[in-house]
Order: sequence, then C-alpha cells, then structure tokens
Amino acid sequence: MKIGAIRSILQDLSKGKMSVAAALEGLRELPFEDLGIARLDSHRELRRGFPEVVFGEGKSLEQILAIVSRIASREQAVLVTRVGPEVHEAIRKRHPRALYNAPARAVFQLPAGRARRRRPGVMVISAGTSDVAVAEEAALTAELMGNLVDRLYDVGVAGLHRLTAEKERILAAQVLVVVAGMEGALPSVVAGLVNAPVIAVPTSVGYGAAFGGLAALMSMLNSCSSGLTVVNIDNGFGAGYAASLINRNRAGVRRKY
Repeated sequence: MKIGAIRSILQDLSKGKMSVAAALEGLRELPFEDLGIARLDSHRELRRGFPEVVFGEGKSLEQILAIVSRIASREQAVLVTRVGPEVHEAIRKRHPRALYNAPARAVFQLPAGRARRRRPGVMVISAGTSDVAVAEEAALTAELMGNLVDRLYDVGVAGLHRLTAEKERILAAQVLVVVAGMEGALPSVVAGLVNAPVIAVPTSVGYGAAFGGLAALMSMLNSCSSGLTVVNIDNGFGAGYAASLINRNRAGVRRKY
C-alpha cells in the first residue's frame, strides 16, 4: 500500500468521513497479501521506499503475471529482473506501458502520470563490455528508485587510461557501483581514487580459472582499498538498490509520512 493511500485513510478517519470498520478494510492488506502462489509484501514501499521487486528466474509466466498485475493495480512501480523478451511480451499484453531493458534482462513500469524528480550522484562503471548486463541491472534499479545514473562502461584495468580520462566525472559521483569480471581489479582502483562509497560487483565473466566469478569475488573481498563494499556475483540489482539508499541518505532525504 502506498504512503499516500494510508494517509488518506487516516485523514478521513480523523475527520469522521470514514468508519473504523471501513478504515480497517482499507488497511487489511498490511503487512502482506496472500495470492496463493506468493505472499506479496504490500508493506515494502512504506518501509523501504520502493515496492517489492520480482525476481523472475525460476518463476512460471503465470506466477510472474499474477504478481505484476497485483503490484500494478496498486499504482506502484513494477520491476521484474532476470527475464527474457518473451516475458516482457506477455506482460505488455496486460500492461501496455511495460518496457524492457534488454541488457539488464528486466521488465519495468512506473505508475501512470508519476513525474519523479531524480537525485544526481550515482555512477555505474563496468570494466568490460561483457560486464554491461550486470551493470545495466544496477543502473536501471537505481534509476527506478529515483536517481540520475551516470554510466561509464568498458574502462577496465587493461587500458587504465580509459578510466583516468574520465576522472572528473568519477570524482563528482556521490556513490559508485563498479562491475568487473576476470580478476576483478577495477573496484580497488576506483576506490583508491575517490572519497565516496564504492560498491563492487563481481561478475561471472572470465575463463576457466575465473571459476564463474569466484576469482573476482575473492579479489574484491581481499581488496587493499579501504572501505570497499562487495555484493554477490552478478548481483547488479543488490548493488543498485544499495547505491540508491546511500545516495538518498547522503542527500539528506528522509521518509515523511
């Protein structure tokens, strides 16, 4: 349930325009709604500032459609991660405004008529072009959560001059998400240049000894750059979400009810 809807119910109750029974009926979906196939956390936007996100991998098309339809019916933002274009086509038949970010493999939709002001400050950097899929998942997540995202792709350590050429842009960021596979060195380099928080994302990109991203993960966890934060392999969504929370708090934004 959206904050505005709860406020409206409470105001009507306090003014005598609504009975206690009617108010209780309006609030009945807190804190979750049992759809039979899933228990949808309808309280998530109130607590976290963004509604529940659908992890599409492993879910059937019917499950995804049911969950998306319920979220959209509340006029909340929709984000479905790790799905192919066929899922987008199925969703779009019911929700024509749903869009698809192909590199991120994500379907998304904002409520109709919502003009969200976006906070500058988030930068997403990828080491190589092969890391862009994970980087785009992070960037899209941060954008949907109300941030302006500066993208800087294909600036890995094999050609470090590509990174240093953009030093002014990098230093202007309030929080950076740095995505890298192979040996995972780029986040350490970036964290050594800036005084802003850096979130490292290891990817599963690499040859056999990369062990599906374990080499990059261990490299980032053992970084000598102080304060570097690391998320799980290929977890662009988690990095983008964390970057948004950091940027919101650095901007002094607080939830107002």
